[in-house]
Amino acid sequence: MTADSSIRVIGRALEILRVINLKGSPSLSEIQRSVDLPYPTVLRLVRALVEEGVVEREPSRKRYRPTPLVQALSYGFQGHDALVTAARPHIEALTGIVHWPISVVTRMGNMMVVRDSTSTQTPLTFNHYYPGWQVPLIQSASGRSYLAHAAPDSRASLIRHVEATGSEGDVQMLRVFENSGEAEKIRKQGYAAISRTAYSANPGRTSSFAVPIFEGDTLLGTLTLVFFATAMTVEDALAKYLDPVLQTARRIGEDMGRSVHAGAA
Repeated sequence: MTADSSIRVIGRALEILRVINLKGSPSLSEIQRSVDLPYPTVLRLVRALVEEGVVEREPSRKRYRPTPLVQALSYGFQGHDALVTAARPHIEALTGIVHWPISVVTRMGNMMVVRDSTSTQTPLTFNHYYPGWQVPLIQSASGRSYLAHAAPDSRASLIRHVEATGSEGDVQMLRVFENSGEAEKIRKQGYAAISRTAYSANPGRTSSFAVPIFEGDTLLGTLTLVFFATAMTVEDALAKYLDPVLQTARRIGEDMGRSVHAGAA
C-alpha cells in the first residue's frame, strides 16, 4: 500500500467514526449511505475500528456505537475549552443584540466543528446546533473564512490534507476556491458568506457568514451568524450585523490573549 493509499484509508476510517459518533448507533447501511463508499469497504473499516476498540457492535442489534475510548481522542483539545470559556459571555451578549444564533467554530480535519452556540437562546433558528455539529470545510462559510485567513504554511498543509483525504468533489471545489482568487477576496473583506446553505439540518433554508477569531497572529477558529434565508439577503445581513460580529470576534481574541498571559504569570 502506498503512502497516499494509507492516508486515504485513515481518512475514510475517521469519516466513518465521525458518522457513528454523530448518529449514535447507525447500521452498516446507514453508515454506507452517509460516507458514500462501497459496502465492502465500509464493512472492512468498521471491523477495523471495532478491533481498535473505539467502536462496538450492540449486543442485540446489528448497529454500531462509539466506545468510551473515543474520549481519548479529545484529550488534546483543552485549547478549544479555553476558547469556549472566553467566547461564551461575548456570544450571549451578541445574540441579545442581533437575536440570531451565533456559533464558535473550529477546524477538525476536513470539517468545521461547532464548539459552542447560542441557538438554544433564541427562537430565530430551525434547529439547535449543539457542540460537535460538523459542517464541510470548503462548502461552509466558517470553513471558507478559516481557509482564507490561515497562515500560508498552515493553509498549504491543509490543502495537501484535503487533496490526500477528501472526496473528488471537495478537491475540485478547493481548487476552484484557490484558483479563482476567492481566498484573497475573503481576506480583504474580512468574512466569508454562504447563501441558502445546502449542508444544514434544513438545507436551503438558512444563510450564514463567518469571520475569523485571532489570538494575536494565531487563527483559533471562526464566529458564525446563521439567519433565515427568507428573512433577508446576505447583503442585508452583512450591512446590519457584520460590524458587531467582527467586534465580538476581536474581543474574544483579546480575552484569549489575556488569559494566556495571566496563566504564564
